[in-house]
Amino acid sequence: MPKAVIFDYGVGNLLSLKCALEKAGLDTSIGTSAQELANADAIALPGVGNFSAAATKLDAVKETLINKVEDGTPLLGICLGLQLFFEESEEGPGNGLSLFKGKTVRLPSTVKVPHMGWNTLNMVKQNELFDGIAEGSYVYFVHSLYPVPADKTIVCTQTEYGTTFTSAVATKNVYGTQFHPEKSGDLGLKILKNFTKTVVR
Repeated sequence: MPKAVIFDYGVGNLLSLKCALEKAGLDTSIGTSAQELANADAIALPGVGNFSAAATKLDAVKETLINKVEDGTPLLGICLGLQLFFEESEEGPGNGLSLFKGKTVRLPSTVKVPHMGWNTLNMVKQNELFDGIAEGSYVYFVHSLYPVPADKTIVCTQTEYGTTFTSAVATKNVYGTQFHPEKSGDLGLKILKNFTKTVVR
């Protein structure tokens, strides 16, 4: 069974994601070191915490992580994990991984923040991560910020909440969701199983 490592920023409950990835068919552990990431068949950046604190934690493993991505290891970023793919965030100082150009901005003040609960996915571009996922499917969100990619071709789904925001991106072996698949029931599990398929091929 392929090995997935969830990188621990030192905050948040990672067990729900660990359980979901195991259900999806990955032997999953929680890791904090570059060595653990180097040995992984897949890597997940989880969705809880503060951008600045997480960016600081990632500095120690950034080179290993970027090398793994360049070598083709599948990477899944969820919520904050997706935001860390970009260069910077309005949440606070610090440098993201800069896998993509762009930054993370706050949801508009016209809506209740955080955006918490179920909302729909509007498909922009089909990707293997969303095989079998229908237009308008409901997934679970908990966030106050969202990414604005400079390159719009990486955007897979968008969602409406006070504005039209990017809710998933994908290119090559890098996948990111602003929503939480591990909290999105059977549909979220299907997305994680689709991710598993990219690991085992």
